[in-house]
Amino acid sequence: MRQRDEVGVRTRVPYADPGTPDTRGPWHLLWWLVWRQRGRVLRGALWGSLWMVGLMLPPYLIAQAIDRGLRANDPGALLVWATAVLVVGLVNAFLGIMRHRTMTMIRVDSAYRTVQVLVRRMAELGAALPKRVAAGEVSTVGSADLFRVAQTLTITGPGFGAVVACAVVAVLLFGISPALAAVVLVGVPVLLVVVGPLLGRLDRAETAYRERQGAVTALAADIVGGLRVLCGIGGKGVFADRYRARSRELRDNGFRVGAITSRVQALGVCLPVVFLAAVVWISARMTASGALTVGEMVAVYGYVAALVVPVSAFVEGADDLTRGVVSARRVIAVLDVRPDLDDPEPPVPGPAADADLHDPASGLVVPGGRFCALVATGPAEALAVVDRLARYADSAAAWGGVPLGRMSLTEVRARIVVADSDAHLFAGALRDVVAPAATPDDDAVRRAVHTAAAEDLVAALPEGLDSPVAAQGRDLSGGQRQRLRLVRALLADPDVLLLVEPTSAVDAHTEARIAGRLRAAREGGTTLVVTSSPLVLDRADHVSLLVGGRVAASGTHARLLATDDDYRRLVHRDDDLAGEGARR
Repeated sequence: MRQRDEVGVRTRVPYADPGTPDTRGPWHLLWWLVWRQRGRVLRGALWGSLWMVGLMLPPYLIAQAIDRGLRANDPGALLVWATAVLVVGLVNAFLGIMRHRTMTMIRVDSAYRTVQVLVRRMAELGAALPKRVAAGEVSTVGSADLFRVAQTLTITGPGFGAVVACAVVAVLLFGISPALAAVVLVGVPVLLVVVGPLLGRLDRAETAYRERQGAVTALAADIVGGLRVLCGIGGKGVFADRYRARSRELRDNGFRVGAITSRVQALGVCLPVVFLAAVVWISARMTASGALTVGEMVAVYGYVAALVVPVSAFVEGADDLTRGVVSARRVIAVLDVRPDLDDPEPPVPGPAADADLHDPASGLVVPGGRFCALVATGPAEALAVVDRLARYADSAAAWGGVPLGRMSLTEVRARIVVADSDAHLFAGALRDVVAPAATPDDDAVRRAVHTAAAEDLVAALPEGLDSPVAAQGRDLSGGQRQRLRLVRALLADPDVLLLVEPTSAVDAHTEARIAGRLRAAREGGTTLVVTSSPLVLDRADHVSLLVGGRVAASGTHARLLATDDDYRRLVHRDDDLAGEGARR
């Protein structure tokens, strides 16, 4: 994949392997980003240094034109030095283009590399992420902090160039006047010391602001996600008032950050000008006394005027660095979240696809290559079994005699897939919404759509498989969303498919079609359906009844109906009697 950045530079992103970030601290993370593209950073520092040094050459050339051409009344010399000024200007324009081009590539590389390591960590965390980090925190880190981190790396070019430029100016001034060189060597560090205390305040204020911003974003996400519930219970006004209060606090905190930032930026503009005025006054006095020529005075003015650029770069770079450290700290907070489950060392390869799946805690055995069903007296009990069989929880569950805890999580996730009625639906074209890791061809999608009895859904959309679907399928009905989730699970085509209530939101006629087609589509694959639907259970090769977290009976649907009262009550949806069974 190739991405075009803001100035037309083509960079290759994302990386097959973005690397392992150094999360020991914000400075370590920033250095890791620098080191990962050290060649480009060195080129940026080179272009930045040449460009800033190039800003110092025109004053020298102008001074020569004045003293050797104008004052000496030598038109030929004047033309030569004027031509040199033009050439240097053109060269510096080229250097400026290369500097900006390279620094843009550095920012883009850093932003995308940070995105990749964040997304990789989020994928590894899975369901553990929302337990450890609020949604608002993830949102602000992914939308704002990573770009601040990327912006910080800009100082590797202009920042280094500013140091070189100041050193060159000091050397040039020393050849004219050691006193003026001393003023520059002492004055520039003094300017930075003046800004230092404000940067410390900015760090603290920015940290507090970013924390509040994450909390307010999380609150907004909760309100939007639960708006229907809030309207139903009459709590919309209470939450709206709470959001307004938090927003006002965030606004006030933002004003404090803005006030400190404005002072830093004002000093960045004002102090170099004051410094320039002081040096010009000293050089004018020296010229009046005859210690400097007119050309040398013009050169001094040009050097110090050009020095405004690197000094401003110092101040702006310090501002960027302060903000970048805060953002890097927040990025690390997400990267340092540990998953609930870790890969074993070394992992054991999984069994053949048709091996039996066994959960000792419940006594459930899912025969390999069979279409099975699980009926439970309590939904939580069934979900606990599914979590153990899919290794979303540590357990003694085994597949073909191989403990799931000894297998790598990557292999388990690729070969055992759980599909439930709450699985997230991403926004995008319908074809992409149901696509697994690799985009399937249209024939595969249509077969899965047929199995899920979702042809009417596709036909009703204006652009068929290319029709846009809102996030979480908000523009679809509950039954339509459920069938899309089933389509996605079927397209994944795992060795083991664990379906949790895949037909609970559809009508009986659609449910009957899904049951028959699902049985045929999963022929030869291991499938476990958690359901109490007679239409689905009648298609199962093997049915297990879970009572109190343990398998109480197993067999075919017909045999269990004839021999087990608890099973018959659950299947007939007799809630009172089912509740009695659950309490046994």
